[in-house]
Amino acid sequence: MNSTTRALRCCAAGVVGAVIGLGACQAPELAPTGSTAGPTSSAAPTASTTPTGTPSTAATPSTTTARLAELPRGGRTLFPHYRLVGYAGAPGSPALGRLGVGDLDDRIGELEKRAGAFASGRTPQPVLELLSTIVQETAGRDGRWRTRLSDKVIQEHLAAARRHKAILLLGIQPGRATFLDEVKAYEKWLQQPDVGLALDPEWAMQPGQVPMRVFGHTTGREINEVTAWVGSLVARHQLPEKVVVVHELAPNIVRNEEVIKSRTGVALIKSVDGIGSRAMKEDTWHKLTTKLPQGMRVGFKLFFEEDGEFGPLMTPAQVLALKPTVDYVLYE
Repeated sequence: MNSTTRALRCCAAGVVGAVIGLGACQAPELAPTGSTAGPTSSAAPTASTTPTGTPSTAATPSTTTARLAELPRGGRTLFPHYRLVGYAGAPGSPALGRLGVGDLDDRIGELEKRAGAFASGRTPQPVLELLSTIVQETAGRDGRWRTRLSDKVIQEHLAAARRHKAILLLGIQPGRATFLDEVKAYEKWLQQPDVGLALDPEWAMQPGQVPMRVFGHTTGREINEVTAWVGSLVARHQLPEKVVVVHELAPNIVRNEEVIKSRTGVALIKSVDGIGSRAMKEDTWHKLTTKLPQGMRVGFKLFFEEDGEFGPLMTPAQVLALKPTVDYVLYE
């Protein structure tokens, strides 16, 4: 399957209708930058839990004796201790990934077993990459060509992630919105110590462009805007290191990548998303990881169906043999 076929796959799947049926909504007004307002009472994120099960929240500057929030499986930094292994998807939309298939707790249990094969001297850390902002085939009331999952759906996935000590990533296909505006819309969730981001610039449209007709792109400057905002949020709320994934399937999807900066408190990961046989995927891998910005980690995406059309899915041993070392393995 080539890249164009992959782009059309989402359109054929009727993604928007399925998501709206599960509570997607038009974008609410964004909270002001720096706002500490929590979500509505019907969908309020609860305190994270430490590995011992004791509730903990991020300490405030005035609380010097409170314990700082940790990552779901302990500690405040991700690498090199952990290797992230995730499922991507959205509820009720199997075409978008394994995360949307069947019972959520069953999927996470399955993911937990799969993650163990990638340990290789590290602690596996399960990840739920929930597609939260989704491109649509119509402009919508605000003309942004995207819709968002409801707070209720996000809360359900966060609760499930916490039952299994997993990290929740909010996936963003921005349409004609900007990545930064979409990220700010999720501020109340990103204040939580176990919630991060996954940016998909393939779906970042320029004025006049329509999703599913052309491939989008982003720039190093736009990524810097997001990571600067996230880094500031981490510092203000004394959060543990926060994941920001940037998906990339071809070199022109992220332009001027060389200007990307590393940020304190942000674990920035490039996920290489090429589809095909092992040889094709490794070729894409080498093209996209030869010159990485300083501090950028790398991830590798496996597609159950699309890769399977070219032969056996790459094994954990084959993925772990890639250089540079893979920090995040994502299945769709």
